[in-house]
Amino acid sequence: MLRNRVGRMAAGVLAGAMVTVGVAACGGDSTTATPAEGGSSAAAPTGAKVGLAYDIGGRGDQSFNDSAAAGLDKAKSELKLPDPRELTASPGETEAQKEERLRLLATSGYNPVVAVGFAYSGPVKKVAAEFPDVKFAIVDDAAATGPNISNLVFAEHEGSFLVGAAAALKSTKNNVGFVGGVQVPLIQKFEAGFAAGAKAVNKDITIQSKYLSQPPEFTGFNDPAKGKTVAEGMIDAGADVVYHAAGGSGSGVFEAAKAGKAQAIGVDADQALTADAAVKDVVMTSMLKKLDVAVYDFLKSFAAGTVKPGTTVYDLKVAGVDYSVTGGKVDDIKDKLEEYKQKIVSGEIKVPETTS
Repeated sequence: MLRNRVGRMAAGVLAGAMVTVGVAACGGDSTTATPAEGGSSAAAPTGAKVGLAYDIGGRGDQSFNDSAAAGLDKAKSELKLPDPRELTASPGETEAQKEERLRLLATSGYNPVVAVGFAYSGPVKKVAAEFPDVKFAIVDDAAATGPNISNLVFAEHEGSFLVGAAAALKSTKNNVGFVGGVQVPLIQKFEAGFAAGAKAVNKDITIQSKYLSQPPEFTGFNDPAKGKTVAEGMIDAGADVVYHAAGGSGSGVFEAAKAGKAQAIGVDADQALTADAAVKDVVMTSMLKKLDVAVYDFLKSFAAGTVKPGTTVYDLKVAGVDYSVTGGKVDDIKDKLEEYKQKIVSGEIKVPETTS
């Protein structure tokens, strides 16, 4: 019965791998990561095959999923992994479909299996229990717990504080904007940190904030047109710097910034490098979220036989989050940003994780 069900799902999952736009977004002991440095001569255990399940967009989203893919590519090269199996979620799919994608990888002999995005939380917890000998990792979720589940999470609020400070330092109108993909707690961490950083620079600054969709509707991560419309509204209302945490919708934010002669702040990857050529010049900085480091670390630990279940936090202290400097647009304020960074690392500044 299970074999038949998995077989029926295979075609649908592979079709989902053709999606090219969008992004998600945002048990055991909790530890702080020490990101891996340099290469490794270690080889994966005999027979090891990596299965990776992306959220909406997969490779090519210029942000969240691409960062995870970079970690996979590094691991494949440096750890001598055989070709991985990469599958991608489709817009509007159910949790049952995500379960089948993970189940397909596990029944096909892939071990470990990496799920990219908090939308896999329930499916990972369920499928991992069915395959206790398979190691699972999930990015951006600490709720799915089990003896064979590793949770790779980030201090998005800390990195967002730094780009919020950058926005306020660069704004000439004392008015900045935040565009969130979906109003869920993970994305609210980005908003909370951004607002705190901007207020640290100028307590009287105006901060406009809007989300593109509300759960259970997740199209806000895959709607560039709506991202553009919302950002245009913010710019028309006086914002001259707009930060997005909206996955594939961020390309629309960049288009609005370009047309409105404003500046934009990217997310997850260094979007001054990854955004389309026509708009990348408006990217002042990006909040870097090192999914590549987290995915590589997990796969390296699997190769070494040292995978541990539970939560690993990639925060500012271990450079799990940061801000980009491509293009030199924040060079004149870098000293101030580094000062804020050190205060966060030392604990002098406690960055809020919620907007309340």
